Amino acid sequence: MRVLHVLYSTIYTGAEKVAAQIIQALSDQAEMAYCSLESQEVWDILDGMGIRHYGVSELTPGTLKQVIREFKPDVIHAHDMRTSFVAALCCGRIPLISHIHNNAYDSRGLSVKSIAYLIAGFRAKHIFWVSNSAYEGYVFHRLFAKKSSVLYNIIDVRRIAEMKAADENSYGYDMIYLGRLTYQKDPQRLMRLCAALKAKKPGIQVAVVGAGELEEETKALCQELGLGENVHFLGFQSNPMKMLADSKVMILTSRWEGTPMCALEAMALGTPVVSTPSDGMKDLIADGVDGYLCDDDDVLAADILRLLDDPDLRARLSENGKRKFSRINDEDQYNRTILACYRQWGENT
Repeated sequence: MRVLHVLYSTIYTGAEKVAAQIIQALSDQAEMAYCSLESQEVWDILDGMGIRHYGVSELTPGTLKQVIREFKPDVIHAHDMRTSFVAALCCGRIPLISHIHNNAYDSRGLSVKSIAYLIAGFRAKHIFWVSNSAYEGYVFHRLFAKKSSVLYNIIDVRRIAEMKAADENSYGYDMIYLGRLTYQKDPQRLMRLCAALKAKKPGIQVAVVGAGELEEETKALCQELGLGENVHFLGFQSNPMKMLADSKVMILTSRWEGTPMCALEAMALGTPVVSTPSDGMKDLIADGVDGYLCDDDDVLAADILRLLDDPDLRARLSENGKRKFSRINDEDQYNRTILACYRQWGENT
């Protein structure tokens, strides 16, 4: 069986990690390939993982058809709504599996995106949603109830451990942000939160790992708020696991989320997570037990400062987070679910 994973991106973060993880986990069960917009950074990572990949200058029905003709997949696994829409226009008789990784604000009501995804939803044989909120947040979700299932993200614990061990550096950051600098992630709020933290803890050190269309705007706000000596923009990092493990807190300021891979990685490594209560984070973190959730910046800042100043509290939340992670991160069940879907549709074409 041959499965083509299709993404509309030039980065390697949430959905991209999921696709690569599936390819690696099921490589002995199916021949798989990864297709996305051209990106040397992503290709370097995939080459290191031994993953076959196809790059296109723009993802359109025409360019995707060319990849389909070359790879000849039995199943197309399209990640997120835009990609699923493009795949639906050109997959022909090839079964389409759609995988939705977040509860996008622009699909919660009538919009071009939500209406376009109707085409993909009707064409898809099955739809995986990363959380209940992602499923229920799509305005037309009831139309696809019979072909939908919620599949929470998992991570490959062995790979995370190997990545951490491969980095021999030591890092002294108090707090780390790990993710794209985009509207969804609200990096401007992150900067304002850092300013509030600096007012109480002038020497605080924050690592910002990631890039995106709001990078320059976020850096400008950082300077405007006088955070130049506190906030360090490190750009895209192919292996931030040791940096994450060495940090005392991981922060998320997202407007919406599915099940963030970075939050799972933090829990696995024992780094407490402090986050806005966005969608899937409410399924992942119990406030005050294994992390903190709040939509008030003053409370978020107070929670972070408590963790930074109280090693015992930090250790307790760390251990609770690792225990919860070990319960919810069922890699075998996740892989069986994906493979069963491939076999159900791919072997009957």
